[in-house]
Amino acid sequence: MPYVITTRCVDLKDRACVRECPVDCIYEGARALYVNPEECIDCGACAPVCPNDAIYFDQEVPGALQASIADNAAFFSLPLVDGAPLGNPGGARSVGPVGADTPLVAAQPPQVGAGA
Repeated sequence: MPYVITTRCVDLKDRACVRECPVDCIYEGARALYVNPEECIDCGACAPVCPNDAIYFDQEVPGALQASIADNAAFFSLPLVDGAPLGNPGGARSVGPVGADTPLVAAQPPQVGAGA
């Protein structure tokens, strides 16, 4: 997996990363954003613009946020909406907001100052 959006994004979906992504691989869940590991080209444009310090190259995710690696990929493989996984639809704009999150993100307490 290339870049990962960690739980630091929960309820704080700034979306600067979405605007910077040249391949439209950042998808919107109900409370967080997720990078599709099959669509990401490892350009890294998303990480420096994130004001929440939530995006990391998969091999550089801090220890306390390691669960976000599998969780980010799970957003695309778990049947979160209509009993089917999102898979690799080829771009977030054509999908729009998904309205669901992975179990890890859904279990997070509300973030103070959430502006999503």
